Amino acid sequence: LSRRQPTLLLHMVTWNVATVDPPDDVSLLLHLNSPKSPDLYVIGLQEVYSGPLRFLSDTVFDDPWSHMFMSTLAPRKYVKVSSIRMQGLLLLFFSKMEHVPFIRDIQAQYTRTGIFGYWGNKGGVSIRLSFYGHLLCFLNCHLAAHMKYATERVDEFEYIMDTQIFDGKKAPRIADHRLVFWFGDLNFRIQDHGMHFVRSCINNQTYNLLWSKDQLTMMKKKEQRLQEFEEGPLDFQPTYKFDLNSDTYDSSGKKRKPAWTDRILWRLRPKAPPPDEQDGLDAKKDLYTSNMEYCVSDHKPVMGVFTLELRKMNRTPLVRLQAEGDWSADIDAMVLYSPLQPFPSSTWDWIGLYKVGFTSVSDYITYTWVKDDEVAFNEEIIQVYVGKEEIPVRGGECVLCYYSNTLQCIIGISEPFKVNMDQFGPRLPEPQQGF
Repeated sequence: LSRRQPTLLLHMVTWNVATVDPPDDVSLLLHLNSPKSPDLYVIGLQEVYSGPLRFLSDTVFDDPWSHMFMSTLAPRKYVKVSSIRMQGLLLLFFSKMEHVPFIRDIQAQYTRTGIFGYWGNKGGVSIRLSFYGHLLCFLNCHLAAHMKYATERVDEFEYIMDTQIFDGKKAPRIADHRLVFWFGDLNFRIQDHGMHFVRSCINNQTYNLLWSKDQLTMMKKKEQRLQEFEEGPLDFQPTYKFDLNSDTYDSSGKKRKPAWTDRILWRLRPKAPPPDEQDGLDAKKDLYTSNMEYCVSDHKPVMGVFTLELRKMNRTPLVRLQAEGDWSADIDAMVLYSPLQPFPSSTWDWIGLYKVGFTSVSDYITYTWVKDDEVAFNEEIIQVYVGKEEIPVRGGECVLCYYSNTLQCIIGISEPFKVNMDQFGPRLPEPQQGF
């Protein structure tokens, strides 16, 4: 981009977790000790365990992987903005809290492929959203397995691209988005070369000798739609298939040939002709590698770190919020809010009180309905009361978030403020009549 735009960091992970539970520590996977913390985390998993009991419970509660990522990232002030699960496929989108009011038009979709007769075990899940006015789409796929099905994999990918439809006129299909990330266990193998040659290239780290026979690289040469996607060089060990709890490639009777099944690609749609020419969005790959430290699965995780250079089309949240006066569990409290720009308000809008370090939109302490849907747009200040019964007795650092029912997202977050402890101690229940 010609003029220097603000830059944001995106950290992506794809991992086929082979139905195991998460490891204890994911610091290396998420680069938690890195000097520059990402603005966004996008995590795509495949083969998350979805046996009958687990799957039924996970539809209501978060699965162990979602729970582990949320509990790791929430204390670092990341919020889970969206997630979607289809059987073994799971996609999670986390953002630093400061960006949340600028993430709008969030939609999630899924497509089952499973063309070999399995119900829903293969396919794609996606999350699309507007980030500071730029339309982004993240597509996590698990495509058909086995060496001989390279063409079927491409067919499945094209089927997913063609059939996922989003609401609204701006970008009804995945390909309409300005920036698309396509990642997952894409299952492409290394063709033609024998096991001995593949193993010696890996041992000598001469990975480039294998690239020309990587099926995705080969398919790209003849498939127009694949050519639109970029990928970093495969300068890391093939991530499949390992003996469990080891760094040893498959030593079972099947002795599967190592392959780069797990990939992250991206596609930046060419700029539209003027007047949209200065839309100011670029994506640059900073890192593309696997992580050999994790041995719980027969796949190794793959990470991609990207710098997004983008012009912030909107810099002001739709609503400004603040906590008025002292908050404690002894007295009713007041929230002040003022619309900063017109937005479609509704009687179903609500303001939630959250602990600093909340995990997701649904992780509120309490909420209050914004009853006034006749909001005028002249920067007027509107008051909303929160009853003392709703305020946490233990106090702590909190924020207020305004949730727009029509836009289905948070459109304003207050500065953090302190809720004081209830000076009278925990409330006792009222005595029951008639005893």
